[in-house]
Amino acid sequence: MNSRFLGITVMTDFILNERVDGVLDNITRRAHATAVAINPTVTAPSDEGIGSYQPPSDAGSSPRLFDRPLWGKYGLWVKGAPSYVPDASYYSDTPYKPRKPGVLTETHGEIIEQFIDAALERGLKVYFQTGAATPSGLLEDDVPLLPSGARPVRMAETGSLASEAIRGYNRAYVRDLMNRYPQVTGFRPDWPEYPCYKLDEAFQDFGPHVATWAGAHGFDFERIRAGVGDFYDYLHGSLTNEDLSAFAGADRGRAASIGLLRRFPVVIEWLRLKTALSLDLLKHWRESLDMYGGPDKELSANAFMTPLTLWTGLDFGQISKYCDAVSPKLYTMHWSVMVEFWGRQLMSSNPGLSEEVVVRALAHLFDLGDHITATRISDFGYPEPHEPHPIPNDCQERKIAQVCAEAGDRMHVTPLMHGYGPHDDFIRRFQIVADSDAHGVWINRYGYLSDAKLDAVGHIWKS
Repeated sequence: MNSRFLGITVMTDFILNERVDGVLDNITRRAHATAVAINPTVTAPSDEGIGSYQPPSDAGSSPRLFDRPLWGKYGLWVKGAPSYVPDASYYSDTPYKPRKPGVLTETHGEIIEQFIDAALERGLKVYFQTGAATPSGLLEDDVPLLPSGARPVRMAETGSLASEAIRGYNRAYVRDLMNRYPQVTGFRPDWPEYPCYKLDEAFQDFGPHVATWAGAHGFDFERIRAGVGDFYDYLHGSLTNEDLSAFAGADRGRAASIGLLRRFPVVIEWLRLKTALSLDLLKHWRESLDMYGGPDKELSANAFMTPLTLWTGLDFGQISKYCDAVSPKLYTMHWSVMVEFWGRQLMSSNPGLSEEVVVRALAHLFDLGDHITATRISDFGYPEPHEPHPIPNDCQERKIAQVCAEAGDRMHVTPLMHGYGPHDDFIRRFQIVADSDAHGVWINRYGYLSDAKLDAVGHIWKS
C-alpha cells in the first residue's frame, strides 16, 4: 500500500451528519487517508439569509453543489458557533475577539473532541485548518491597500500581513485551541501571503502597517510605493496589443519581462518586500505554536501554486525555516477564472486590446498549459459542477515538480487539490499528484467527495 501522506479536509457539518465513525470509516477504509483537517466549528441548518450558504460562494459566483448530502440537501444555509468556549482573556491585547459560544456549542461542541480522539486512535494525524491572516470581522485599518492608498477590488478578504492586531489575534487563537485541544497534530494556516485572484489583489499591500514594517526592516517604502504605482498605472491605461503580443507568442514573454523590469526596476524590491512579509508572518505562527503547543506541533502552510507565488510573496525555498510542510494549491478552477478576472480588468482599462491576445498572454503568464488554443475569455472562467476544469496535465505536473525542486529535502510538499468537479476530471487531477514526486496530497473537501470518488482515491493510492 502507498505509504505516502494523504489528507482530507472535513467540514464539521458532515461529522454532525454522518457521525464520527461514519466519516472516519469513509476516509480511512475507502480513501486510505492518513490525516484529516477540521475546523473548530459546529453548525445546524438555518433559514435563508441566516448564517452562511454552503457550499460558499466562490470567485463571485456559486455554481457549486456538494457531492454528499448535508441535512438532505446539496446546498443550504447553515448557522454556526465555536465548538468550545474561548478564553476572552487571551485576546486582551488585540481588538479582535473570539467568536461567542451559543446553544450549538453546548449541544454539539463535544463532537469535535470526540472526532479528534477517534481519528488519533486510528493512527491519523489531525490538524486545524484556519486563515493565516483572516480574523473574523476584519477592521478597516487592517485592509491591504493599493499604491494609491485606495482599497483594492478583491476576492479574498485577507488582512495586512504586517498588522500587529492580526498577529495578536493569531497568537491568542493558537493559545485558545492548544489549551482546549492539546492533542491535535498541528495547524494548517491558509494564505500566509497576499492572494492574487484579481489583478488589484496582486498589488497589495501599501497600507500604513506595511510602511512601518518596511522601514523597520530596511526597505525604502516610499520609493517602492511610487514605482509600483507607476507600474499599476501603466497596466491601467497604457497597455497595448504590441506590449502583450510577446507574452501571447512563442517565447511567452521571456524577453519582454526583462524589458518591463528595466522600465520598472523597483518591482524586484517590491517582490522582495512581499516575500519578507510572508516569511515573517510564518515565523510568528511558528513562534506562537512553539509557545503554546510545543516544537513537536506541526505547521503546514496552504499556499498559491507557482508561478502565482511570484505575486503572493510566498517563497517555497525559505519557508522551511518555520514549516514542516507546504501545500501548494492545485485549484484549477481558480487558475481558470483568474484569466477572466485579470482579462476583463485589463480590457476595461485599456480600450482596444485584442481579447485573444489578452487571453493567451495571461494563460502563458499563469502557465496554464504547453499549447494554448483559447481565443476568448469565455474559454476559461469558473467551471460548472458538470464541466471538466480546462487545465491540462502538463502544466500541473510541471508546477508540482517546480515546488518540489524549490523545497528540496528541507520540508514535505503535499499539494492541495480540490474535490470539486465531475468524477472523471477529479480522478484525472488526483492521478497527477499520485504519479508525482510529491511527498503526499491533501484533498479539499470531504463534501465534494462522493463514495465513488473516495473509492477511486483509495484504489489509486494503494496501488
